[in-house]
Amino acid sequence: MLRSYAITDIGRKRQLNQDFIYLSETPIGNLPNLFIVADGMGGHKAGDYASRYAVETIVDEIGASFEKNPVRIMGAAIGKANARIRQRAQENIAYNGMGTTLVAATCIGKYLEVANVGDSRLYVIGDGIEQITEDHSLVAEMVRMGGLDRSAAKNHPDKNIITRAIGARDYIDADFFSRELKPGDLVMLCSDGLTNMVEDEAIRRILTGEGSLESRVEKLVETANQNGGKDNISVIVIEPLADEVEHD
Repeated sequence: MLRSYAITDIGRKRQLNQDFIYLSETPIGNLPNLFIVADGMGGHKAGDYASRYAVETIVDEIGASFEKNPVRIMGAAIGKANARIRQRAQENIAYNGMGTTLVAATCIGKYLEVANVGDSRLYVIGDGIEQITEDHSLVAEMVRMGGLDRSAAKNHPDKNIITRAIGARDYIDADFFSRELKPGDLVMLCSDGLTNMVEDEAIRRILTGEGSLESRVEKLVETANQNGGKDNISVIVIEPLADEVEHD
């Protein structure tokens, strides 16, 4: 049986939490479960509206879909959220320019299906820690093109420039990933408020350490805040194959 735990935290520097998270361990439409992290952007109130409205639209669309293929289900829902956010921004000047990143996942047996737009991430943590999603950001594009190394990217002045977001353009181009999971693997969805504050290896060490799932996720958020808490911090951690882990 799958287990999960989630936290969203305002952090130490922001006046508003523009992240929005959603989790359901039970079916939404034809998906057996659903997990989403969105990180909104825009002026005061616009970013938190964008992230919440995008997630609510996606959940509603997935719930109403007759489609069976998870990529098509999530892709159509993301497309609808993009169109709705574009429409709201045109209707209300206060929402002009708003948008949101989004990472969504569903666990179907031992398979993980993932969609992402922007720089919110999904990792699989087992023997090591592996980022499954690829950031849609200017700095990540520079790294992929070979113009910047990964260590320099961490503190690059343009690291917050996103190249794809829900609401940014009329056409939305999401990426999709599929991954087979092993017993003992953990799945983590997060906003960049975590990964900018806590190194990957520290994340792996905390999540594979002692304590309940809840206490480990809480320690992650606590560590991000201790390291500066410069942004909102959102984390969902899933134990997809919790019942299949071998106990000595």
